[in-house]
Amino acid sequence: MPIEPNDLVDEVMRSHLTTIRAFLDFRMGCVGCPIACFHTVDDACTEHGIDRVAFLRVLRVAAKQME
Repeated sequence: MPIEPNDLVDEVMRSHLTTIRAFLDFRMGCVGCPIACFHTVDDACTEHGIDRVAFLRVLRVAAKQME
């Protein structure tokens, strides 16, 4: 299943370790953040001023690298 905007950030990073690089590349401080288990990908994009569509595209490509 592709990563969706309503997926929790922590779950995305735990289930697809290769997505951690995407968060770092976009300069999102989500890695290790205690709020990551409560924030959705959409919340994180809003919080960091990141284009959600572009970020989701990168996350999905990164997640496929694990397959």
